[in-house]
Amino acid sequence: MREDDAPASTRRLPQVLLVPFDSTDDIPQIVCCFGQPVAGNPTQFMMEKAFADAGLDWRYLSLEVPPESLADAVRGLRAMGFRGGNLTIPHKVAVIPLLDRLTHAADMMGAVNCLIREGAELIGENTDGKGFVESLRTLVDPTGKKIVLLGAGGAARAVAIETALAGAAEFTIVNRSLERGETLAKLVHDKTGVPTSFVAWQGDYMAPTDVDVLINCTSIGLNDSSGRVPVDFNTVPPSCVVADVVFNPAETQFLKAAKARGCPTLDGLGMLVNQGAIAFKTWTGIEPNREIMRDAVEEFLEA
Repeated sequence: MREDDAPASTRRLPQVLLVPFDSTDDIPQIVCCFGQPVAGNPTQFMMEKAFADAGLDWRYLSLEVPPESLADAVRGLRAMGFRGGNLTIPHKVAVIPLLDRLTHAADMMGAVNCLIREGAELIGENTDGKGFVESLRTLVDPTGKKIVLLGAGGAARAVAIETALAGAAEFTIVNRSLERGETLAKLVHDKTGVPTSFVAWQGDYMAPTDVDVLINCTSIGLNDSSGRVPVDFNTVPPSCVVADVVFNPAETQFLKAAKARGCPTLDGLGMLVNQGAIAFKTWTGIEPNREIMRDAVEEFLEA
């Protein structure tokens, strides 16, 4: 097997040799977010509030990186000694071949939202799903639940895998693209053993009567208060927990429709804060104040 064909978790890539992190250095440590678009993303504001609260001289940069520039951006991150970073749309899967190895969770999901520098290596992690499960548990324990997941992108992979590992009994993946939807359904079943089916998304989705949790993992509604996820909420049982991974606006049209149906709802802010807190501790070794982080996100979005 040629080196180029090796899996990302084992492949060694050409890289700039980095000086190992020394906490006594006077230079501020830098982490970042690569994405397109990144406008309206509150992570920088949230993280810098958390750094200040923890007494850390760290900086967080939000960087607009188009897909064709991702490889250059990762090389720049290596060369400039960034401590790590986050990946958002559309880079969570595309970044994998550019990394030295993946954590077990990220390898299972095939998606990365967090970069960690260890010496000269860049390691891909995924904190999205872990953050979502922590948030979901404030309303319902996923153990034994039947879950419908809308979408099949990077966020959907993370949420599906971690929710399956948390004990979910059954998954239905709903997506417009047949190939992506079937691929995710197979991935979840193969990696976790949880029964998973695929439904092609045509028109307004009609939920099964026994669904326990309905999760929007698409980007519909992100920075768009009028964005409507095509779901027929007349078919969603009022007992179903309805969750959205979109955090801006906090109350999406999807959640408004769920509330009108009488469903308990979960916004994307909890997932955002929790996954950010996990990344913060991974980078710094310090547990952040999550109340400070949540307050920062709410302040940013209301500004």
